[in-house]
Amino acid sequence: MNLSPKVDSAQRFRRIRGLAVAGAVLIGAALAAAPTASAAPGTAAGQPLAPIASLNVERYLGDWNQVAAVPQPFNLVCARDTKANYQLIDPTNVRVENTCTTWTGQTNRIVGNARVTDPITNAQLHVSFPQIPLQNSADGPPNYIVTYIADDYSWALVGNPGRSAGFVLSRSPAVDAAQWQKIRSVVEDRGYNSCLVLTAPTPGGATDIRPLCTV
Repeated sequence: MNLSPKVDSAQRFRRIRGLAVAGAVLIGAALAAAPTASAAPGTAAGQPLAPIASLNVERYLGDWNQVAAVPQPFNLVCARDTKANYQLIDPTNVRVENTCTTWTGQTNRIVGNARVTDPITNAQLHVSFPQIPLQNSADGPPNYIVTYIADDYSWALVGNPGRSAGFVLSRSPAVDAAQWQKIRSVVEDRGYNSCLVLTAPTPGGATDIRPLCTV
């Protein structure tokens, strides 16, 4: 019995699924500082991602949809519909709840804390998750930096100091062609390589996972 067609099909499935899994990312997880592997050519070495001048934390609260991100190894379970909800605990702490739909169609959920580490801008925070080893300390250096926010707080770009992680967050899951171009422009302006930022499937937004530089 010739089983080679079945083997080839299985191999193709694993390769396709592997690419998709690499692009699935979870909003707001603790972004450990790392070398500037995702920085765009020409970005000054050692220059950390800069925060916005001032973040209105109360306006930033609520629901966000992840529409694009730099892939992270800790959220390979997420296939689509990645979301975050932020709720104020006290003046310096925010409850973080991340959810997504897994490859098997189930809902994945994790709850953590975001602590403001920069009271001048309120735009640099340390995110932690009690369930995650090495990410369970509520205190630590900034690993979540709001580097861009739209005037109406409709979308934002956040990342870590070394740009090894980055998330494009949108109040609406739907993103049209004009907004994709704006997102790409901001991502590149903040020193990211847009070819290393992948779209995340959301209702009315991206339908597949692809480099932002091709959108």
